[in-house]
Amino acid sequence: MPLITISMYPGRTEKQKEEFAKAVTKSAVEILKTKENHVIVVFEENPKENWYMAGNPL
Repeated sequence: MPLITISMYPGRTEKQKEEFAKAVTKSAVEILKTKENHVIVVFEENPKENWYMAGNPL
């Protein structure tokens, strides 16, 4: 059962998240040869000030 976690800045609409979750699910089914109802997509929305790369804020 794939659990796919998406981390991103807040601000996307529910419709955008739903469309993205459907696209990710479709890809998981095709590539991982799993069933659609076995794919879980979780969105973690973290404010920009919590994101760093190489020790520097993004």
